[in-house]
Amino acid sequence: MASNELTRSRPISPTQHAVLDYGVASMFFALGFKYRNQNRAASTLAFVNGGMVLGMSMLTDYPGGVWRRISFKTHGVLDVVQAALTGFGPALMGFADTPEAKTFYAQAASEVGVVSMTDWNAAPAH
Repeated sequence: MASNELTRSRPISPTQHAVLDYGVASMFFALGFKYRNQNRAASTLAFVNGGMVLGMSMLTDYPGGVWRRISFKTHGVLDVVQAALTGFGPALMGFADTPEAKTFYAQAASEVGVVSMTDWNAAPAH
């Protein structure tokens, strides 16, 4: 497969990925506050995920990165770990059969989509 074909099949650039990351972190923090009085485990999982995504974003060498200590490719590997935590977290924390769990399952599926559509070989534009 030619490299420009690979880029076309993976249309999310580092800049677009950064925007999505900061949006996802914000969404998780909002969920943490939303669930805080109705499901403490869901609230905790949301805050943990929000912190992970925000921390990774701030440490990644891409637009929006603050300290740029990890490469964009390493960020991609960590995104898979974070998606797994999001998807398996409700079962691990004992709320897999609650309505709140559906939000985490949907977000994990979304994260898998973003990971698969991101061009991890693109050079970050600073």
